[in-house]
Amino acid sequence: MSGTGRLTVLHVVANRWWTGSAEPVLRLVLGLQARGHRVLLALAAGDRFESKAREAGIQPVGDLRLDVKSGPAVILRDAQRIRSLVTRERVDVVHAHHSHDHWLGWWGRGTAALVRTFHNERSVRLAWPDRALYRRTHALVAVSRRIEGRLRKARVRRERLHRSDGVVDTARFASDAAGAAKIREEFGATGVPLVGCVARLAAGRGHEALIDGFRLLSAELGVARLLLVGKGERRDALEGLVKRLGLERRVLFAGYRDADLPAVLGALDVFALLGAGSDESCRAALEAMAAGRPVIAARVGALPDAVVHGETGLLVDEPSPAAVTASLARLLSSPAEARAMGEAGRRRALALFTPERHAAAMEALYLQTIGRLRAAP
Repeated sequence: MSGTGRLTVLHVVANRWWTGSAEPVLRLVLGLQARGHRVLLALAAGDRFESKAREAGIQPVGDLRLDVKSGPAVILRDAQRIRSLVTRERVDVVHAHHSHDHWLGWWGRGTAALVRTFHNERSVRLAWPDRALYRRTHALVAVSRRIEGRLRKARVRRERLHRSDGVVDTARFASDAAGAAKIREEFGATGVPLVGCVARLAAGRGHEALIDGFRLLSAELGVARLLLVGKGERRDALEGLVKRLGLERRVLFAGYRDADLPAVLGALDVFALLGAGSDESCRAALEAMAAGRPVIAARVGALPDAVVHGETGLLVDEPSPAAVTASLARLLSSPAEARAMGEAGRRRALALFTPERHAAAMEALYLQTIGRLRAAP
């Protein structure tokens, strides 16, 4: 660490896709840079994570594979290159985000502090040798209370365990009335209630319950539309379900949206998310809150931490069609309540989930961890 308190931080991320850990890590890297720190980003090259990093002005560290399917020789080479990088660049903190890069970071950290963020519950392993790795890690960060609870089961020491709120680019999701109107026109939803979900079309995301619950809405809400945003391996199956239920005119598939996602969210009256996905900070819900949309959410991942029941949206204990129907009916039949929840969600996002707040919290964690490490005998 320099005499001015400027840190050199190396983020190691064995991920090449623009999903899961990718966007939260990129937001953190940019936030730490804005606070004056020097940040290096090592990622699995060759796909959208790399391109998004470059678009943001970040040049990823080269010559690292970070591929979990690599053979022993490649993994050893990565570990050696991380150790060389840490020494050469005088890295203060090595921050890992997956099990593969956690092991590489432990081997290559030298005298740097080792930090690990857990982005989903299943990545926390309770047996040896992972528990031994956790004991040798100076700070462990959970993005949800469920992950925090599982880390406690792994007997992580209390002083090393930390909870982190999710992060979302709140400025990007400010109101865009003109863009929202174009989205409604594109999908033939002008002047009718519009419910939306942004999630990969994959198993375990709750699309079936959402579609079935939407079907059961009362006759007076029968003009409503459901917009499913995302791509994935279950699209054909979900389209088949929609056809069998006779909902082809009311349930619409938008495909993957990126550049116009703020406009898509701004077009919605209600946002619904019934599964956590690979990033259990549930960024899609945070984006909807930042866009001022009320959120209907299952009690999974960090959704119960982010959504305040009855204030910024509604939580369903069990994502059954009946529970979904009741929540949708309440918000769609009371636009004023839905708008108030959306406005409260926007305020909550600005208070808790901004990149600036997240970077400040991580900076404080790094400094605390380095101080504790240096004070140890």
